[in-house]
Amino acid sequence: QVQLVESGGGLVQAGGSLRLSCAASVSGSFFGLSAMGWYRQAPGKQRELVAAVTSGGSTDYADSVKGRFTISRDNARKRVSLQMNSLKPEDTAVYYCNLHFALSDEDFWGQGTQVTVSS
Repeated sequence: QVQLVESGGGLVQAGGSLRLSCAASVSGSFFGLSAMGWYRQAPGKQRELVAAVTSGGSTDYADSVKGRFTISRDNARKRVSLQMNSLKPEDTAVYYCNLHFALSDEDFWGQGTQVTVSS
């Protein structure tokens, strides 16, 4: 059973920073073979990809967060983090951690963490 537990959400003023973290309860080899990502969903909107990092360490970002957010992974600790700087009110959403295991094309999700940016 794959479990992903997010932490680090909260309320911050515009221009501030938050760091989200996601811990995966999987074997090290399983984590190492998985792509990890952060998605977000704002009220009334579809869930969207924010940032992703492949098993090889390549990263990808939504245009709206490029230059402000940084995704990183720690394979030894089976964690993925999202450093969010220069936050804007439009970044307000529930942020979800995602694990994609390519060998079986399976996706697993965390429970989500709320990020609220006040203007």
